[in-house]
Amino acid sequence: MHPAPRALRRAVAAATVALLATAVGCAPQPEEKASAGPSGSTAKSCARGALATRTAGKLTIATDEPAYEPWFKDDKPANGEGFESAVAYAVAKQLGYGKDAVVWQSVPFNKAFAPGVKSFDLDINQVSISAERRKAVDFSSGYYDVRQAVIALKGGAGARATGIADLKKLRLGAQVGTTSLDYITDVVKPTRQPAVYAKNDQAKSALKNGQVDAVVTDLPTAFYITSAEVTDARIVGQFENQGGTPEQFGLVLDKGSALTPCVTGAVDALRENGTLAAIEKRWLSDAVDAPVLK
Repeated sequence: MHPAPRALRRAVAAATVALLATAVGCAPQPEEKASAGPSGSTAKSCARGALATRTAGKLTIATDEPAYEPWFKDDKPANGEGFESAVAYAVAKQLGYGKDAVVWQSVPFNKAFAPGVKSFDLDINQVSISAERRKAVDFSSGYYDVRQAVIALKGGAGARATGIADLKKLRLGAQVGTTSLDYITDVVKPTRQPAVYAKNDQAKSALKNGQVDAVVTDLPTAFYITSAEVTDARIVGQFENQGGTPEQFGLVLDKGSALTPCVTGAVDALRENGTLAAIEKRWLSDAVDAPVLK
């Protein structure tokens, strides 16, 4: 018997196992495992139909009231008709939620991206993605590339404008909190203060009543207004995108929402497989062209 050497061998073996365990624990892990945070992988958190939504098994989507065409039809977001209603249901389906699992909620446009905890899972309401708004909310990737346009009554002072310089002396109006208003103040830089309205309906009424010479809206809305609502108005032209980057509408989510990567992934998939293009062709096909104001 040689107890001392055997004990020594056991001690050495134990030390070796401990060192190996330490080495494995400190070694770089495979990338897919290293990327998984404490809450689990993105794939797990984005499990179809099982997201951590406001209401289990339901997806709460918000938009403004009234819901304007061509983004929605008949002021009924839940009917699946109109560009944004169709996009909302396509995103929901991509996330694993059928039409019966979508709950609609009314939230004023300006409140959707104001600071504070949200009552919805996501909001779809022609909200342009911007660095300033990102300070208060999350955005998905863009689901629509948009330009801003100028509408004026036929025969009026606004209708004779052919460039930005012609717009500077006009009475211009737009909805509060919109990039339409930003284009007036930052691009046109008019000599008089623009009129600001809580709703597009108020801006349209002001145009019809001659209280403003022209109003600015996104291009698809401008096409709808001039073809169906204020038929004695015309589109004067559209603005070029500023800074070389297209303005995009994005879905709005709570700041730091765990749903943001899931919703972004859904939008990206719909863009890649052609679904967004098909929805755009169906609902926004008329909004294809207008003179560019320079």
